Amino acid sequence: MATSRFYKLSGNIIDVLHREIYQGTLEIMDGQITSIIREPVTETHYILPGFIDAHVHVESSMLVPSEFARLAVPHGTVATVSDPHEIGNVLGLKGVEYMLDNAKKVPFKFYFGAPSCVPATPFETAGAEITPEDIEELFLRPEVKYLAEMMNWPGVLNGDDLVMQKITLAQKFDKQVDGHAPGLRGAEAQAYAAAGMTTDHECFTAEEALDKIAAGMKILIREGSAAKNFEALIELLAQYPDKIMFCSDDKHPDNLVESHINELVKRSLAKGHDLFHVLQAACVNPVQHYKLEVGLLQEKDPADFIVIDNPENFKVLRTYINGKLVAENGQSKIEFTPSEIVNNFHAEAKSPQQFRFPAQEAVKIRVIEPYDGQLVTGMLLLDPKVEDGQIVSDVAQDILKMTVVNRYQNAEPALAFIKNFGLKRGAIASSVGHDSHNIIAVGVDDDSLCRAVNLLIEAKGGISTVNGDQEMVLPLPVAGIMSPEDGYWVAEQYAKLDRSAKELGSTLTSPFMTLSFMALLVIPALKLSDKGLFDGQHFQFVDVASKTLTGK
Repeated sequence: MATSRFYKLSGNIIDVLHREIYQGTLEIMDGQITSIIREPVTETHYILPGFIDAHVHVESSMLVPSEFARLAVPHGTVATVSDPHEIGNVLGLKGVEYMLDNAKKVPFKFYFGAPSCVPATPFETAGAEITPEDIEELFLRPEVKYLAEMMNWPGVLNGDDLVMQKITLAQKFDKQVDGHAPGLRGAEAQAYAAAGMTTDHECFTAEEALDKIAAGMKILIREGSAAKNFEALIELLAQYPDKIMFCSDDKHPDNLVESHINELVKRSLAKGHDLFHVLQAACVNPVQHYKLEVGLLQEKDPADFIVIDNPENFKVLRTYINGKLVAENGQSKIEFTPSEIVNNFHAEAKSPQQFRFPAQEAVKIRVIEPYDGQLVTGMLLLDPKVEDGQIVSDVAQDILKMTVVNRYQNAEPALAFIKNFGLKRGAIASSVGHDSHNIIAVGVDDDSLCRAVNLLIEAKGGISTVNGDQEMVLPLPVAGIMSPEDGYWVAEQYAKLDRSAKELGSTLTSPFMTLSFMALLVIPALKLSDKGLFDGQHFQFVDVASKTLTGK
């Protein structure tokens, strides 16, 4: 969306490509930098390329793209590399097209991937499938730049026909292929990269990242609302500035109001990293890797840049996209635009009896163990608490009942048990449940668990908390995962529900974000789908009740 006027802008210009800072004036016409004049100026601010989130699921912000953009631009973000597989799992190609079309409502540079793994696994119920034919259709659209994260790394290593067909399509259209292989090391990482994977955003140790860099992959340092890998990986930047990008992956709306990629830039600089290395990761590498039409502050480039006070404070003063001022002094200039509602939600109300778990002859029960700030989980073997012939939540031991409820058709809830949520009363629930987005909930009693689920069934999607008679719900009627409302309002409502979950006792940094990943089967070790408890290391279902002390 270009502007049709000529203007000049002077300041200290940070030329990241040529690693220099100089005084000068930009001349901008019709959204393009027509010339850059080196000359003394009186302005003290600094001008530099805008930031790019190199991997994000916009849907996880619970906002439609147009509202995500409104919240992101005050932080200096001018573009995202977005994987729309969340809505793809709900609505298929129609959902991806919804994202592409909604993104065009605003002056922001959204670039999308063609989802590679919809459904993510055959071990859960999704709402749709994205076929190789769908992917080929998406590759014909100019804003689709890559094959999105190939989560089925076993399929890659085993040469699965469908997986290889999708990778071959990407190569045919000269598109990059994003990787997704948590924990993959050594020869397996080499084989994964050799099959065409070019990035990975799932590294949680520097050693794993080094293996993947050695295999030829680029590493996306992720700092989202749940998964936080910045501290573990940032020291790689000094040695591999051309191999590193910054991303959020999943960012809840209240966090997006506070900061975005600018936070990673400031934290990197605070650790003493070279300014140009940091900006190469935040601005340049995504543009070059994905071949984005985003300006890098060069003559004839699109006028995509930001103005900051100075490199010490790094306060974003203004953000420009295609020469248009889209944010100033922390305020977005992108206006709210109404969005249509599309959905795929057919579950009917449940009863508390459907959440009962009859006690069995078992020595132990398998319990999911989430870790704050990580997507991987542990598997524990613990003693069940039995009352009246039923296994129930053990609040004293922080072993709570968990459920995943199929939202696409009527089916019995899947049940399991989980630690580390810390709830002392009530329940929380969400229909943002990666990757198939069935309803996922944790609670201390069956009545609360059932009510939290039913609130979302009534709303056709959302997040909820239940504390006796006190009920809160944030409806997410767009595909059951996004709100069509003003993004700042959504952020306020989400923050209220987050506080409510913590008032119930949760000690997690982001209870709802952590909850949303407890059905993500492709991340080991133990998760729950609508079809049952799943061992992500051996890719098979397992019983909640274990008849041995070893879990076999």
